[in-house]
Amino acid sequence: MKIRIPDRAEIVRTAERAGLEIGPADLDGAELFLPALFAGMELVTEAPAPPPPGDRAVRERPLAEADPCNAVVRRCRVRGSGTGALNGKRIGLKDNVALAGVPLTCGSSFFGHYVPDRDATIVSRMLAAGGEIVAILNMENLALTARGDHSAFGPVLNPHDRARLAGGSSGGSAAALFSEDIDLTIGGDQGGSIRIPASWCGVVGLKPTYGLVPYTGIIGVEPTIDHAGPMARTVADVALLLDVIAGADASDPRQRNVPTPPRYRDARATRLDGLRVGLLREGFGLAVSEPDVDEAVRVAGRDLAALGATVREVSVPLHPIAGMSLVPIMIEGAAQWLSGNHAGVGLSGHHDVALVQAVVAARRDRASDLPPNFRVILLAAQWLQEQYGGEVYARAQNRRPELVAAYDHVLADVDVLLMPTTPMTAPLAGPPRDALGLITGSSDAILNTAPFDVTGHPALSVPCGTSSGLPIGLMMVGRHFDEATLLRIASAYEHKRG
Repeated sequence: MKIRIPDRAEIVRTAERAGLEIGPADLDGAELFLPALFAGMELVTEAPAPPPPGDRAVRERPLAEADPCNAVVRRCRVRGSGTGALNGKRIGLKDNVALAGVPLTCGSSFFGHYVPDRDATIVSRMLAAGGEIVAILNMENLALTARGDHSAFGPVLNPHDRARLAGGSSGGSAAALFSEDIDLTIGGDQGGSIRIPASWCGVVGLKPTYGLVPYTGIIGVEPTIDHAGPMARTVADVALLLDVIAGADASDPRQRNVPTPPRYRDARATRLDGLRVGLLREGFGLAVSEPDVDEAVRVAGRDLAALGATVREVSVPLHPIAGMSLVPIMIEGAAQWLSGNHAGVGLSGHHDVALVQAVVAARRDRASDLPPNFRVILLAAQWLQEQYGGEVYARAQNRRPELVAAYDHVLADVDVLLMPTTPMTAPLAGPPRDALGLITGSSDAILNTAPFDVTGHPALSVPCGTSSGLPIGLMMVGRHFDEATLLRIASAYEHKRG
Protein backbone atom coordinates (compact mmCIF):
# COMPACT_ATOMS: atom_id res chain seq x y z
CA MET A 1 0.00 0.00 0.00
CA LYS A 2 1.15 3.58 -0.66
CA ILE A 3 1.83 5.71 2.44
CA ARG A 4 1.62 9.48 1.97
CA ILE A 5 4.57 11.55 3.25
CA PRO A 6 3.51 14.52 5.46
CA ASP A 7 4.90 17.95 4.69
CA ARG A 8 6.55 20.14 7.34
CA ALA A 9 3.30 21.84 8.42
CA GLU A 10 1.53 18.48 8.75
CA ILE A 11 4.37 17.17 10.90
CA VAL A 12 3.92 20.14 13.25
CA ARG A 13 0.15 19.63 13.49
CA THR A 14 0.56 15.91 14.05
CA ALA A 15 3.02 16.55 16.88
CA GLU A 16 0.59 19.00 18.49
CA ARG A 17 -2.26 16.50 18.39
CA ALA A 18 0.02 13.90 19.96
CA GLY A 19 1.05 16.31 22.73
CA LEU A 20 4.69 16.28 21.61
CA GLU A 21 7.11 19.19 21.85
CA ILE A 22 9.11 19.32 18.63
CA GLY A 23 11.84 21.78 17.76
CA PRO A 24 13.48 22.80 14.46
CA ALA A 25 16.10 20.08 14.64
CA ASP A 26 13.42 17.46 15.26
CA LEU A 27 11.47 18.78 12.29
CA ASP A 28 14.52 18.55 10.06
CA GLY A 29 15.13 14.99 11.21
CA ALA A 30 11.53 13.97 10.66
CA GLU A 31 11.52 15.39 7.12
CA LEU A 32 14.62 13.38 6.29
CA PHE A 33 13.68 10.17 8.10
CA LEU A 34 9.96 9.69 7.40
CA PRO A 35 10.26 9.05 3.61
CA ALA A 36 12.75 6.24 4.16
CA LEU A 37 10.77 4.86 7.10
CA PHE A 38 7.51 4.76 5.16
CA ALA A 39 9.18 3.32 2.04
CA GLY A 40 10.21 0.30 4.10
CA MET A 41 6.68 -0.02 5.45
CA GLU A 42 5.29 -0.03 1.93
CA LEU A 43 7.40 -3.07 1.06
CA VAL A 44 6.15 -4.93 4.13
CA THR A 45 2.49 -4.12 3.57
CA GLU A 46 2.32 -5.07 -0.10
CA ALA A 47 0.40 -8.33 -0.41
CA PRO A 48 -2.00 -9.66 -3.03
CA ALA A 49 -5.66 -9.66 -2.09
CA PRO A 50 -7.37 -13.07 -2.17
CA PRO A 51 -9.37 -13.70 -5.34
CA PRO A 52 -13.10 -13.05 -4.96
CA PRO A 53 -15.18 -16.21 -4.57
CA GLY A 54 -17.10 -17.08 -7.69
CA ASP A 55 -19.75 -19.43 -6.28
CA ARG A 56 -21.67 -17.22 -3.87
CA ALA A 57 -25.23 -16.24 -4.71
CA VAL A 58 -26.87 -13.52 -2.61
CA ARG A 59 -30.53 -12.56 -2.73
CA GLU A 60 -32.47 -9.59 -1.39
CA ARG A 61 -34.10 -9.66 2.03
CA PRO A 62 -37.02 -12.10 2.16
CA LEU A 63 -40.60 -10.92 1.95
CA ALA A 64 -42.32 -10.62 5.32
CA GLU A 65 -44.64 -13.56 4.67
CA ALA A 66 -41.63 -15.82 4.20
CA ASP A 67 -39.92 -14.49 7.32
CA PRO A 68 -42.61 -13.56 9.85
CA CYS A 69 -40.15 -13.02 12.71
CA ASN A 70 -37.78 -10.80 10.67
CA ALA A 71 -34.97 -13.23 11.43
CA VAL A 72 -33.17 -13.11 8.06
CA VAL A 73 -31.15 -10.17 6.72
CA ARG A 74 -30.27 -11.77 3.40
CA ARG A 75 -30.50 -15.14 1.73
CA CYS A 76 -27.45 -16.75 0.18
CA ARG A 77 -26.34 -20.11 -1.08
CA VAL A 78 -22.83 -21.37 -0.46
CA ARG A 79 -22.51 -25.11 -0.90
CA GLY A 80 -20.21 -27.18 1.25
CA SER A 81 -17.94 -30.06 0.32
CA GLY A 82 -20.80 -32.53 -0.06
CA THR A 83 -19.35 -34.90 2.52
CA GLY A 84 -18.85 -34.76 6.26
CA ALA A 85 -20.71 -34.45 9.54
CA LEU A 86 -22.82 -31.50 8.36
CA ASN A 87 -23.73 -32.84 4.92
CA GLY A 88 -27.35 -31.93 4.24
CA LYS A 89 -27.48 -29.35 7.05
CA ARG A 90 -28.55 -25.81 6.16
CA ILE A 91 -26.87 -23.17 8.28
CA GLY A 92 -27.57 -19.53 9.09
CA LEU A 93 -24.87 -17.13 10.24
CA LYS A 94 -25.26 -14.20 12.58
CA ASP A 95 -24.67 -10.97 10.67
CA ASN A 96 -21.22 -10.50 12.23
CA VAL A 97 -19.65 -13.69 10.81
CA ALA A 98 -17.58 -13.24 7.65
CA LEU A 99 -18.70 -15.11 4.55
CA ALA A 100 -16.43 -14.08 1.68
CA GLY A 101 -18.23 -12.24 -1.09
CA VAL A 102 -21.40 -11.69 0.96
CA PRO A 103 -22.14 -8.30 2.61
CA LEU A 104 -21.71 -8.14 6.38
CA THR A 105 -23.51 -5.40 8.32
CA CYS A 106 -23.54 -6.39 12.02
CA GLY A 107 -27.20 -5.39 12.22
CA SER A 108 -26.24 -1.79 11.51
CA SER A 109 -26.00 0.85 8.80
CA PHE A 110 -22.63 1.88 10.26
CA PHE A 111 -20.47 -0.54 8.24
CA GLY A 112 -21.88 0.57 4.91
CA HIS A 113 -21.01 -1.81 2.07
CA TYR A 114 -18.40 -3.98 3.77
CA VAL A 115 -17.90 -7.29 1.95
CA PRO A 116 -15.41 -9.71 3.55
CA ASP A 117 -12.80 -11.24 1.27
CA ARG A 118 -12.15 -14.26 3.46
CA ASP A 119 -14.38 -16.74 5.32
CA ALA A 120 -14.35 -16.85 9.10
CA THR A 121 -12.53 -19.92 10.36
CA ILE A 122 -15.74 -21.52 11.59
CA VAL A 123 -17.33 -20.97 8.17
CA SER A 124 -14.43 -22.75 6.46
CA ARG A 125 -14.84 -25.63 8.89
CA MET A 126 -18.59 -25.90 8.34
CA LEU A 127 -18.24 -25.85 4.56
CA ALA A 128 -15.49 -28.46 4.69
CA ALA A 129 -17.81 -30.63 6.81
CA GLY A 130 -20.50 -30.49 4.12
CA GLY A 131 -22.72 -27.76 5.58
CA GLU A 132 -24.48 -25.29 3.27
CA ILE A 133 -24.70 -21.62 4.27
CA VAL A 134 -28.20 -20.39 3.36
CA ALA A 135 -28.82 -17.18 5.32
CA ILE A 136 -27.32 -14.20 7.11
CA LEU A 137 -29.35 -13.57 10.24
CA ASN A 138 -30.63 -10.44 11.92
CA MET A 139 -29.00 -9.19 15.12
CA GLU A 140 -28.93 -6.22 17.46
CA ASN A 141 -27.21 -3.07 16.15
CA LEU A 142 -23.47 -3.71 16.70
CA ALA A 143 -24.38 -6.47 19.21
CA LEU A 144 -24.78 -4.05 22.10
CA THR A 145 -28.27 -4.81 23.40
CA ALA A 146 -30.12 -7.90 24.58
CA ARG A 147 -33.85 -7.55 23.82
CA GLY A 148 -33.91 -8.01 20.03
CA ASP A 149 -35.52 -4.68 19.17
CA HIS A 150 -32.60 -2.60 17.95
CA SER A 151 -31.44 -3.78 14.54
CA ALA A 152 -31.14 -1.44 11.57
CA PHE A 153 -33.28 -4.06 9.78
CA GLY A 154 -36.07 -3.94 12.35
CA PRO A 155 -36.80 -5.96 15.50
CA VAL A 156 -36.60 -9.74 15.61
CA LEU A 157 -39.97 -11.05 16.76
CA ASN A 158 -40.65 -14.04 18.96
CA PRO A 159 -41.85 -17.13 17.06
CA HIS A 160 -44.23 -18.02 19.93
CA ASP A 161 -45.86 -14.59 20.09
CA ARG A 162 -44.98 -12.02 17.46
CA ALA A 163 -46.09 -9.21 19.76
CA ARG A 164 -42.97 -10.05 21.78
CA LEU A 165 -39.23 -9.99 21.13
CA ALA A 166 -36.84 -12.81 20.32
CA GLY A 167 -33.96 -11.51 22.46
CA GLY A 168 -30.52 -10.39 21.46
CA SER A 169 -28.10 -9.86 20.24
CA SER A 170 -28.38 -13.17 18.33
CA GLY A 171 -32.15 -12.93 17.99
CA GLY A 172 -32.19 -13.89 14.33
CA SER A 173 -30.08 -16.95 15.09
CA ALA A 174 -32.77 -18.21 17.49
CA ALA A 175 -35.92 -17.19 15.58
CA ALA A 176 -34.58 -18.54 12.26
CA LEU A 177 -34.60 -22.05 13.72
CA PHE A 178 -38.36 -21.98 13.29
CA SER A 179 -37.88 -21.69 9.52
CA GLU A 180 -38.19 -24.91 7.55
CA ASP A 181 -35.07 -24.26 5.51
CA ILE A 182 -32.60 -23.55 8.37
CA ASP A 183 -31.33 -26.41 10.54
CA LEU A 184 -28.45 -24.90 12.52
CA THR A 185 -27.28 -21.39 13.32
CA ILE A 186 -24.27 -19.56 14.70
CA GLY A 187 -24.67 -16.96 17.43
CA GLY A 188 -22.27 -14.67 19.24
CA ASP A 189 -22.12 -13.90 22.95
CA GLN A 190 -20.48 -11.05 24.89
CA GLY A 191 -23.01 -10.74 27.72
CA GLY A 192 -25.59 -13.42 27.03
CA SER A 193 -26.31 -12.92 23.36
CA ILE A 194 -26.59 -16.63 22.51
CA ARG A 195 -28.36 -17.73 25.66
CA ILE A 196 -30.93 -14.93 26.02
CA PRO A 197 -32.59 -15.50 22.61
CA ALA A 198 -32.27 -19.26 23.13
CA SER A 199 -34.19 -18.86 26.39
CA TRP A 200 -36.90 -16.55 25.03
CA CYS A 201 -37.41 -18.52 21.81
CA GLY A 202 -37.22 -22.00 23.34
CA VAL A 203 -34.17 -23.36 21.49
CA VAL A 204 -30.80 -24.71 22.57
CA GLY A 205 -27.83 -22.32 22.64
CA LEU A 206 -24.28 -22.85 23.85
CA LYS A 207 -21.75 -20.21 24.84
CA PRO A 208 -18.60 -22.34 24.78
CA THR A 209 -15.58 -21.95 27.01
CA TYR A 210 -13.71 -18.78 26.06
CA GLY A 211 -11.36 -19.65 23.19
CA LEU A 212 -12.74 -23.10 22.38
CA VAL A 213 -14.41 -21.88 19.18
CA PRO A 214 -12.18 -19.67 16.99
CA TYR A 215 -13.31 -16.06 16.59
CA THR A 216 -11.20 -15.32 13.52
CA GLY A 217 -13.29 -13.51 10.91
CA ILE A 218 -16.07 -12.50 13.31
CA ILE A 219 -16.72 -8.87 14.27
CA GLY A 220 -16.33 -8.57 18.01
CA VAL A 221 -17.19 -6.15 20.80
CA GLU A 222 -14.15 -6.66 23.06
CA PRO A 223 -11.52 -9.34 22.49
CA THR A 224 -11.49 -10.71 26.05
CA ILE A 225 -15.25 -11.40 26.16
CA ASP A 226 -16.00 -12.39 22.54
CA HIS A 227 -17.57 -15.85 22.15
CA ALA A 228 -19.21 -17.62 19.19
CA GLY A 229 -21.24 -20.79 19.47
CA PRO A 230 -23.88 -23.15 18.06
CA MET A 231 -27.66 -22.85 18.27
CA ALA A 232 -30.17 -25.49 17.23
CA ARG A 233 -33.53 -27.05 17.99
CA THR A 234 -32.00 -30.03 19.79
CA VAL A 235 -29.06 -30.76 22.06
CA ALA A 236 -27.79 -33.35 19.57
CA ASP A 237 -27.57 -30.78 16.79
CA VAL A 238 -25.74 -28.30 19.02
CA ALA A 239 -23.23 -31.05 19.85
CA LEU A 240 -22.86 -31.92 16.16
CA LEU A 241 -22.12 -28.33 15.18
CA LEU A 242 -19.73 -27.88 18.09
CA ASP A 243 -17.82 -30.94 16.89
CA VAL A 244 -17.14 -29.14 13.61
CA ILE A 245 -16.34 -25.60 14.77
CA ALA A 246 -14.37 -26.22 18.01
CA GLY A 247 -10.61 -26.47 18.23
CA ALA A 248 -7.37 -24.56 17.92
CA ASP A 249 -6.83 -22.02 15.15
CA ALA A 250 -3.39 -20.49 14.67
CA SER A 251 -5.00 -17.33 13.30
CA ASP A 252 -6.96 -16.57 16.50
CA PRO A 253 -5.06 -14.63 19.20
CA ARG A 254 -7.91 -15.18 21.68
CA GLN A 255 -7.01 -18.86 22.02
CA ARG A 256 -4.54 -20.16 24.59
CA ASN A 257 -3.86 -23.81 25.40
CA VAL A 258 -7.04 -25.07 23.77
CA PRO A 259 -7.19 -28.84 24.39
CA THR A 260 -8.06 -31.28 21.64
CA PRO A 261 -11.86 -31.39 21.81
CA PRO A 262 -13.63 -34.70 22.44
CA ARG A 263 -16.33 -35.95 20.09
CA TYR A 264 -19.21 -33.93 21.48
CA ARG A 265 -21.91 -35.82 19.59
CA ASP A 266 -21.04 -38.83 21.79
CA ALA A 267 -21.98 -36.85 24.92
CA ARG A 268 -25.39 -38.45 25.38
CA ALA A 269 -27.15 -40.00 28.34
CA THR A 270 -30.51 -41.17 29.58
CA ARG A 271 -29.42 -41.52 33.22
CA LEU A 272 -27.35 -39.17 35.37
CA ASP A 273 -26.31 -41.45 38.22
CA GLY A 274 -23.29 -40.07 40.07
CA LEU A 275 -23.55 -36.55 38.65
CA ARG A 276 -23.74 -33.63 41.08
CA VAL A 277 -25.86 -30.59 40.31
CA GLY A 278 -25.77 -27.29 42.18
CA LEU A 279 -28.73 -24.89 42.12
CA LEU A 280 -27.02 -21.50 42.32
CA ARG A 281 -28.77 -19.57 45.09
CA GLU A 282 -27.78 -16.15 43.71
CA GLY A 283 -29.36 -16.96 40.32
CA PHE A 284 -32.88 -17.11 41.76
CA GLY A 285 -35.17 -14.60 43.46
CA LEU A 286 -33.73 -11.52 41.78
CA ALA A 287 -35.61 -8.22 41.90
CA VAL A 288 -36.77 -8.79 38.30
CA SER A 289 -37.36 -12.55 38.59
CA GLU A 290 -40.72 -13.94 37.50
CA PRO A 291 -41.90 -16.62 39.94
CA ASP A 292 -42.92 -18.99 37.13
CA VAL A 293 -39.38 -18.86 35.73
CA ASP A 294 -37.71 -19.67 39.05
CA GLU A 295 -40.17 -22.49 39.72
CA ALA A 296 -39.72 -24.06 36.27
CA VAL A 297 -35.96 -24.26 36.82
CA ARG A 298 -36.41 -25.76 40.28
CA VAL A 299 -38.76 -28.35 38.75
CA ALA A 300 -36.05 -29.11 36.18
CA GLY A 301 -33.67 -29.69 39.08
CA ARG A 302 -36.10 -32.25 40.50
CA ASP A 303 -36.28 -33.89 37.06
CA LEU A 304 -32.50 -34.25 37.05
CA ALA A 305 -32.68 -35.81 40.52
CA ALA A 306 -35.23 -38.31 39.18
CA LEU A 307 -32.66 -39.23 36.52
CA GLY A 308 -30.13 -40.12 39.23
CA ALA A 309 -28.28 -36.85 39.81
CA THR A 310 -27.62 -35.46 43.26
CA VAL A 311 -29.10 -31.96 43.40
CA ARG A 312 -28.46 -29.42 46.14
CA GLU A 313 -28.29 -25.65 46.57
CA VAL A 314 -24.89 -23.95 46.35
CA SER A 315 -23.75 -20.36 46.70
CA VAL A 316 -21.31 -18.05 44.91
CA PRO A 317 -21.68 -14.69 46.70
CA LEU A 318 -19.60 -12.94 44.00
CA HIS A 319 -22.13 -13.84 41.27
CA PRO A 320 -23.59 -10.28 41.11
CA ILE A 321 -20.10 -8.75 41.07
CA ALA A 322 -19.09 -11.03 38.21
CA GLY A 323 -21.93 -9.67 36.11
CA MET A 324 -21.16 -6.07 36.97
CA SER A 325 -17.50 -6.62 36.03
CA LEU A 326 -18.58 -6.96 32.42
CA VAL A 327 -19.60 -3.28 32.24
CA PRO A 328 -16.19 -1.53 32.47
CA ILE A 329 -14.56 -4.22 30.34
CA MET A 330 -17.15 -3.84 27.62
CA ILE A 331 -17.34 -0.03 27.76
CA GLU A 332 -13.64 0.77 27.63
CA GLY A 333 -12.72 -2.27 25.56
CA ALA A 334 -15.35 -1.62 22.90
CA ALA A 335 -14.35 2.04 22.65
CA GLN A 336 -10.68 1.14 22.22
CA TRP A 337 -11.58 -1.56 19.69
CA LEU A 338 -13.49 1.00 17.62
CA SER A 339 -10.86 3.72 17.97
CA GLY A 340 -8.30 1.25 16.65
CA ASN A 341 -10.57 0.52 13.66
CA HIS A 342 -10.72 -3.18 14.65
CA ALA A 343 -7.07 -3.53 13.61
CA GLY A 344 -6.29 -5.50 16.76
CA VAL A 345 -3.00 -3.82 17.71
CA GLY A 346 -1.12 -6.03 20.15
CA LEU A 347 -2.76 -9.21 18.87
CA SER A 348 -1.10 -11.76 16.61
CA GLY A 349 -2.99 -13.86 14.08
CA HIS A 350 -5.05 -12.84 11.06
CA HIS A 351 -6.00 -9.16 10.72
CA ASP A 352 -8.92 -8.34 8.44
CA VAL A 353 -7.65 -5.48 6.28
CA ALA A 354 -11.01 -5.11 4.50
CA LEU A 355 -12.72 -4.68 7.89
CA VAL A 356 -10.20 -2.06 8.97
CA GLN A 357 -10.83 -0.14 5.76
CA ALA A 358 -14.58 -0.40 6.29
CA VAL A 359 -14.38 0.90 9.87
CA VAL A 360 -12.13 3.80 8.86
CA ALA A 361 -14.64 4.80 6.17
CA ALA A 362 -17.57 4.32 8.55
CA ARG A 363 -16.04 6.50 11.27
CA ARG A 364 -15.33 9.20 8.67
CA ASP A 365 -18.61 9.08 6.73
CA ARG A 366 -21.25 7.46 8.97
CA ALA A 367 -20.40 8.28 12.58
CA SER A 368 -23.98 9.53 12.97
CA ASP A 369 -25.16 5.98 12.26
CA LEU A 370 -23.68 4.71 15.52
CA PRO A 371 -26.63 3.64 17.71
CA PRO A 372 -27.51 5.94 20.62
CA ASN A 373 -26.44 3.46 23.31
CA PHE A 374 -23.02 3.12 21.66
CA ARG A 375 -22.65 6.89 21.65
CA VAL A 376 -23.27 6.89 25.41
CA ILE A 377 -20.72 4.09 25.80
CA LEU A 378 -18.14 6.11 23.85
CA LEU A 379 -18.88 9.15 26.00
CA ALA A 380 -18.43 7.12 29.19
CA ALA A 381 -15.22 5.56 27.89
CA GLN A 382 -13.79 8.96 26.93
CA TRP A 383 -14.53 10.33 30.40
CA LEU A 384 -12.97 7.32 32.12
CA GLN A 385 -9.86 7.61 29.95
CA GLU A 386 -9.50 11.34 30.60
CA GLN A 387 -9.99 11.01 34.33
CA TYR A 388 -8.32 7.69 35.10
CA GLY A 389 -6.39 6.56 32.04
CA GLY A 390 -6.96 2.82 31.76
CA GLU A 391 -7.16 2.24 35.50
CA VAL A 392 -10.86 1.32 35.66
CA TYR A 393 -10.50 -1.19 32.82
CA ALA A 394 -7.33 -2.61 34.40
CA ARG A 395 -8.97 -3.03 37.80
CA ALA A 396 -11.98 -4.80 36.25
CA GLN A 397 -9.72 -7.16 34.33
CA ASN A 398 -7.73 -7.84 37.50
CA ARG A 399 -10.89 -9.08 39.26
CA ARG A 400 -11.29 -11.89 36.75
CA PRO A 401 -9.00 -14.48 38.43
CA GLU A 402 -10.85 -13.98 41.73
CA LEU A 403 -14.22 -14.42 40.02
CA VAL A 404 -13.08 -17.50 38.09
CA ALA A 405 -11.79 -19.02 41.32
CA ALA A 406 -15.11 -18.38 43.09
CA TYR A 407 -17.03 -20.48 40.56
CA ASP A 408 -14.25 -23.07 40.26
CA HIS A 409 -14.34 -23.56 44.04
CA VAL A 410 -18.01 -24.58 43.86
CA LEU A 411 -17.51 -26.55 40.64
CA ALA A 412 -14.97 -28.68 42.48
CA ASP A 413 -17.88 -30.10 44.53
CA VAL A 414 -20.57 -30.19 41.80
CA ASP A 415 -20.35 -31.00 38.12
CA VAL A 416 -22.69 -28.27 36.90
CA LEU A 417 -24.44 -25.14 38.15
CA LEU A 418 -28.14 -24.64 37.44
CA MET A 419 -30.09 -21.35 37.28
CA PRO A 420 -32.60 -19.54 35.06
CA THR A 421 -31.00 -18.34 31.83
CA THR A 422 -32.99 -15.14 32.07
CA PRO A 423 -35.05 -14.09 35.10
CA MET A 424 -38.04 -13.40 32.85
CA THR A 425 -39.78 -14.58 29.70
CA ALA A 426 -39.78 -12.62 26.44
CA PRO A 427 -40.92 -8.98 26.78
CA LEU A 428 -43.41 -7.20 24.60
CA ALA A 429 -42.12 -5.31 21.58
CA GLY A 430 -42.63 -1.57 21.71
CA PRO A 431 -41.68 1.74 20.14
CA PRO A 432 -37.98 2.51 19.51
CA ARG A 433 -36.02 3.17 22.70
CA ASP A 434 -33.60 5.95 23.47
CA ALA A 435 -30.07 5.29 24.77
CA LEU A 436 -31.21 4.94 28.38
CA GLY A 437 -34.00 2.56 27.44
CA LEU A 438 -31.69 0.41 25.37
CA ILE A 439 -29.17 0.10 28.18
CA THR A 440 -31.60 -0.50 31.04
CA GLY A 441 -33.74 -2.83 28.93
CA SER A 442 -30.72 -5.09 28.47
CA SER A 443 -29.31 -4.94 31.98
CA ASP A 444 -32.13 -6.97 33.54
CA ALA A 445 -31.86 -9.77 30.97
CA ILE A 446 -28.11 -10.38 31.43
CA LEU A 447 -28.00 -10.75 35.22
CA ASN A 448 -27.31 -14.51 35.07
CA THR A 449 -25.63 -14.70 31.68
CA ALA A 450 -23.03 -11.90 31.87
CA PRO A 451 -20.90 -13.41 34.66
CA PHE A 452 -19.79 -16.28 32.44
CA ASP A 453 -18.60 -14.03 29.63
CA VAL A 454 -16.27 -12.55 32.23
CA THR A 455 -15.12 -15.89 33.67
CA GLY A 456 -15.18 -17.81 30.38
CA HIS A 457 -17.03 -20.85 31.77
CA PRO A 458 -19.19 -22.77 29.27
CA ALA A 459 -22.91 -22.14 29.62
CA LEU A 460 -25.77 -23.93 27.87
CA SER A 461 -29.39 -22.80 27.70
CA VAL A 462 -32.10 -25.42 27.14
CA PRO A 463 -35.89 -25.05 27.23
CA CYS A 464 -37.45 -26.20 30.52
CA GLY A 465 -41.10 -25.21 30.34
CA THR A 466 -43.41 -22.33 29.56
CA SER A 467 -45.24 -19.52 31.29
CA SER A 468 -48.40 -18.27 29.57
CA GLY A 469 -47.17 -20.00 26.42
CA LEU A 470 -43.73 -18.36 26.47
CA PRO A 471 -40.57 -20.49 26.74
CA ILE A 472 -38.43 -20.57 29.87
CA GLY A 473 -34.70 -21.25 29.64
CA LEU A 474 -32.64 -23.35 32.03
CA MET A 475 -28.91 -22.51 32.08
CA MET A 476 -26.25 -25.08 32.92
CA VAL A 477 -22.72 -23.84 33.64
CA GLY A 478 -19.73 -26.15 33.77
CA ARG A 479 -15.99 -26.29 34.19
CA HIS A 480 -13.75 -24.80 31.54
CA PHE A 481 -13.59 -27.00 28.43
CA ASP A 482 -16.09 -29.47 29.91
CA GLU A 483 -18.86 -28.86 27.40
CA ALA A 484 -19.29 -32.63 27.16
CA THR A 485 -20.76 -32.83 30.67
CA LEU A 486 -23.22 -30.01 29.92
CA LEU A 487 -24.32 -31.74 26.73
CA ARG A 488 -24.67 -35.10 28.46
CA ILE A 489 -26.89 -33.67 31.21
CA ALA A 490 -28.90 -31.65 28.68
CA SER A 491 -29.45 -34.69 26.45
CA ALA A 492 -30.77 -36.76 29.35
CA TYR A 493 -33.07 -33.91 30.39
CA GLU A 494 -34.27 -33.39 26.83
CA HIS A 495 -34.94 -37.14 26.50
CA LYS A 496 -36.99 -37.15 29.72
CA ARG A 497 -39.07 -34.18 28.59
CA GLY A 498 -39.69 -35.80 25.22
